[in-house]
Amino acid sequence: MRVTRTRTAVGVTISVLALGTLPVWAAHAEPAAPERGTARHAPHHPRPAADGVRQIPLQGAVNVRDLGGYRTYDGERVRYGQVFRADALAKLTDADVATLSGLRLKKVVDFRVPAEVRYDGADRLPAGLAVTSRAINDSGLFATLMTVIGSRDPVKQEEMLGNGKADAFMRAVYRTFVTDGPNRAQFAATLRDIAQGGKTSPLLYHCTAGKDRTGWTSYLLLRAVGVPESTVVDDFLASNTYRAAYDAKVREGLKQSGLMQNPDLLIPLQEVRTGYLEAALTEVKAEYGSLSGYLTKGLGLDARTILALRERMVG
Repeated sequence: MRVTRTRTAVGVTISVLALGTLPVWAAHAEPAAPERGTARHAPHHPRPAADGVRQIPLQGAVNVRDLGGYRTYDGERVRYGQVFRADALAKLTDADVATLSGLRLKKVVDFRVPAEVRYDGADRLPAGLAVTSRAINDSGLFATLMTVIGSRDPVKQEEMLGNGKADAFMRAVYRTFVTDGPNRAQFAATLRDIAQGGKTSPLLYHCTAGKDRTGWTSYLLLRAVGVPESTVVDDFLASNTYRAAYDAKVREGLKQSGLMQNPDLLIPLQEVRTGYLEAALTEVKAEYGSLSGYLTKGLGLDARTILALRERMVG
């Protein structure tokens, strides 16, 4: 399906954009790329955020973070500069690419489905760095939201997203992180890359909004290396803070363009919620008995790999 871009009154572009797990019509600002040769490169060192999360400040992406700095149960600290989580990297400026160069990345994993990449664009990466595609099944959300938002029909939009339906859809998506075999294989491959280190470290993984597929991967990694549950949940929910202004602009753009009378219907799709995480974890318990069972039986990670994750990430 071909989607036509239109310009709104507030100077943003209406496009198909994944809200964390999967694509939806959205308004996203087009960052102004500095002229070549005159760009003022952003600092190569990430800026620690006020909440202790190490944010990588970029112009073309808003949810890029270093997973380092968290304390484990035994008081050790997750190493900085080993693993980064992010939203889409297709809109990076030249200065942003220079910042990524400073992270000395060896591998970038993209969880977006092919339709997202075709529409929103491939990652902009430092020279010599290729992306590894590991698409996570979209459960049909891309096509559904194309229909809903593109209809411009407030009645249809309410019928499909209102009365808790959007929230329920996202819970169902999170359950597929546990129940879908190909999805599990993609998460497992990424965790094995991190455990391997060497040519794959430092590593960055991302989806489009950096909150659902990326959030679940980060949850698994941090729990596997011994970070307390409450801390990991805080990291998961931090996407709401980093994405708040951007997502509000999306909703305003949709309203001003006439695509949605009530863009707040999208909030459950834009946010991460503990209920989404709980949906996945309930499935974990039902299918595998525990998170450990999911890691070993569901993802096929042996004890040596889990120990290697700990040794690679903590100290």
